[in-house]
Amino acid sequence: MKLSGYAQLLGLLLVFCPASAESASQRPTDLTALSLEELANIEVTSVGKKEQKLSQAPAAVYVLTQQDIRRSGATSIPEALRMVPGLQVARIDANKWAISARGFNGQFANKLLVMIDGRSVYTPLFSGVYWDAQDLLLDDIDRIEVIRGPGGAAWGANAVNGVISIITKSAAETQGGLLTAGAGNQEQGFGGVRYGGRLGPSARYRMYSKYFQRDHVWRASGRAAADDWHATRGGFRLDWEASTRDSLTMQCDVFGGRSGETLSAFSLAPPFSRTFDDHIRSTGGNAMGRWTRRVNDNSELALQFYYDRTDRRSATIGEIRDTFDLDFQHRFPLPGRNEIVWGFGHRFTRDRILATEIASLHPDRRGEDIVNFFVQDEIALAGEQLRLSFGSKFERNDYTGLEIQPTARLLWMPQPRHTAWAAVSRAVRTPSRGERNASINFAALPGPGGLPVLIQILGNRDLDSEDLVAYEAGYRLQPARRLSLDLASFYSVYRRLVTAEPGAPFLAPGPRPHLVSPLNLTNGSRGDAYGLEVAANWHAHDRFRLAAGYAGLHFALRGSGQAVVDQGSGNPSHEFHVRAALDLSPTVQLDAAVYRVGALRIGVPAYTRLDTRLGWQPTRSLDLSLIGQDLQGGRHIEFVAETLIPPTAVGRSLFGKIAWRF
Repeated sequence: MKLSGYAQLLGLLLVFCPASAESASQRPTDLTALSLEELANIEVTSVGKKEQKLSQAPAAVYVLTQQDIRRSGATSIPEALRMVPGLQVARIDANKWAISARGFNGQFANKLLVMIDGRSVYTPLFSGVYWDAQDLLLDDIDRIEVIRGPGGAAWGANAVNGVISIITKSAAETQGGLLTAGAGNQEQGFGGVRYGGRLGPSARYRMYSKYFQRDHVWRASGRAAADDWHATRGGFRLDWEASTRDSLTMQCDVFGGRSGETLSAFSLAPPFSRTFDDHIRSTGGNAMGRWTRRVNDNSELALQFYYDRTDRRSATIGEIRDTFDLDFQHRFPLPGRNEIVWGFGHRFTRDRILATEIASLHPDRRGEDIVNFFVQDEIALAGEQLRLSFGSKFERNDYTGLEIQPTARLLWMPQPRHTAWAAVSRAVRTPSRGERNASINFAALPGPGGLPVLIQILGNRDLDSEDLVAYEAGYRLQPARRLSLDLASFYSVYRRLVTAEPGAPFLAPGPRPHLVSPLNLTNGSRGDAYGLEVAANWHAHDRFRLAAGYAGLHFALRGSGQAVVDQGSGNPSHEFHVRAALDLSPTVQLDAAVYRVGALRIGVPAYTRLDTRLGWQPTRSLDLSLIGQDLQGGRHIEFVAETLIPPTAVGRSLFGKIAWRF
């Protein structure tokens, strides 16, 4: 959609939206920082599939609030996730990221489960996430809950090293209008509009639309990369309190966009590689409905259904996918000290893969079923001071059959501001569609007698699930009224990791005679990982706050035979960041963040990143910001993709933003 067309859409929405009954002057400002006590009492739902205070969650969980996101100046979900200690976030090019928790990072990182309002957004094609397709109006996000460590007992396969749960605000929290717009050198133009209103005395709704245009970054040679990017998204949400016990939520999103990329692909003729520009075209949508019945304060039923469709096409591969998901959950107490959460679900996904010269899947169409059942019990051994949680997910898939993923977690609160916890868990990552059925022409080399050699990655229909057993321990404390610390340590044991095993070369006749040197995917690696993660908050003054995070990570992976082992090469051994928020006056804010990321063995030097934001709120309804990102100096590489994308460097970005609430 052109910018002119988008402006017309905004105008139409404003014309047809009636005035809200709740004026801007009646809405409380969102500039006041949460106190440490309020942060500790934030309700999280991703650890045990039920509401519990952050301070009482027996897991390494971190929460990004709406205020964190707004004051960071982030314009995308991946950029906001940089603030989470222990989460590896690196930009590959202008529209791609490598994001993982506790290692195994890469463009196709496959051990991190990502959800938006309970809807899984990973693709079974490679068990990862297309981050360029995960976009929201950031002002509508209530919080982002990030669990570092296995979550398979609650969420199933692929929640191996972590879970990211993005939770948006209810329609009741987004009444009235919002108009945002901005522009800069990298962020060439972006804008969004949202309006929320009433449908009768017990129903609220909101609808939104947004658009952005982002410029390219640079190749290592200094030339511009063809990775500019634009996308449009829109949708609505309805929240209806049908009775004092029943509530219904319905929401829908549609999106479309085009992102560029520069590829370095194989050639069977000298110099055996070719570089060309490509465009990824991505469209899709989703619809979700959720019914909740609150039986009483301690018992609740929830039923959720969603449908998701994506259509993504590029020179590498095309994927058209439909997903249907049904999930039921029930929470209730047992006589005594037990609280049970149980449920079941069924997911069906159907795809059509469009082959290219680079990659193909056989068969090119497939439907897959996943059926699951889970149960968890929390026992109050000594009231609120000592609690034991244990349970398991039982999940059947079409590739490896039944997978069992248990966990046991112990929480001890010796004092109100001190919490210790420990856990042991098992999680699995089931093979992806690509790992079982793909044939990828990865690279070509000169061979004997001038005969080209094509390196080809071949899927394996006999792959087993990757397996993790993790031992975790953590401690949260508030030694002073203005200071809090959160420490988490872990030791992880991995088995049956997927690697590439060289096979025997063979001669292929055409289109030009060449040798094929296959790399066969096998469960050929195992190893250990251990690390420490620290998050600290210091409210030095009512107008000055500091947040810091550190993560240390060490791998020891081993392969069998000639297996190619490189899963640990995209992870820094040490990461550190500190964020400062200063209220210069009741209407002027200054924010700054410094990130230090250690070197990667894939050839990325250590780098430092500096982000700043200057905000001014002259009235309760108007917010102006000037934002700078990567201000520390010249361009730098954050990640080198394991695919056909040449290294690209990101540089300084400056832009202004305006937000008007009406």
